[in-house]
Amino acid sequence: MSKEIKTRDPGLGFKLPDRICDDPKCPYHGNIKIRGILIEGKLISKKMSKAGVLLREYLHYVKKYKRYEKRRSRIPVYIPPCIDVSEGDIIVAGECKPLSKTISFVVVANKSRGG
Repeated sequence: MSKEIKTRDPGLGFKLPDRICDDPKCPYHGNIKIRGILIEGKLISKKMSKAGVLLREYLHYVKKYKRYEKRRSRIPVYIPPCIDVSEGDIIVAGECKPLSKTISFVVVANKSRGG
């Protein structure tokens, strides 16, 4: 008796992945629901197993000088096996429940490859 894996659309407007995985932490084939914010950034490290580091650059307004300064944050993200990403790709990550001690975001699309 084999278990059939269904692809479910989380309703974010991104293209569904072509590959199918049996990962329970996948937003398309598992039990994870995306809630909260969506973050776009560059994947700068993929050295962890099924995880990586997203670099997000943004502008912060300094009221005293009436200027903006560049800031950046490094956010650990979970990478499901069905989404093909490599270092340097522009990705979109969605907030979900905590998957581990530091990871609360999961990759939902790869913008570099037309996702």
